[in-house]
Amino acid sequence: MDVTNAVLPEHDQAVAFFSSPEDGPFVMVNLLKFKDQAEYEDGSNAHMTGREAYQVYGVGVTALVESLGGTLHFSGDVTGLLLGEVEDLWDAVALVEYPSNEVFMQMTLSPEYQAIEPHRTAGLAGQLNIRTKPQR
Repeated sequence: MDVTNAVLPEHDQAVAFFSSPEDGPFVMVNLLKFKDQAEYEDGSNAHMTGREAYQVYGVGVTALVESLGGTLHFSGDVTGLLLGEVEDLWDAVALVEYPSNEVFMQMTLSPEYQAIEPHRTAGLAGQLNIRTKPQR
């Protein structure tokens, strides 16, 4: 199994995700890998680590998610691996519940999200986003 972290989805990947027939609540598993040093396009905040830049994003996106009816269920550091093998562990994990794909898409296109997204890009070396649904 090859694993490739990314900061932004490929166009076809985003189209497939948002055109999915799935509806209703889902939990996004976020596996996060931070840059050692934040990299802002305008060169600002050179003193910040990638984790610190992402934390600025995290505070803003959590408030936005909650304002849209979503919930941050868990956020924590990765501290070890019991089973399997990966070349480089992720730094953190977050589990975020969204009411629907539509709400998630509206959030990512909103001016509020666009204002905080540069902190995410500056801080992330890459991540995996995994949409999950409860088994019935």
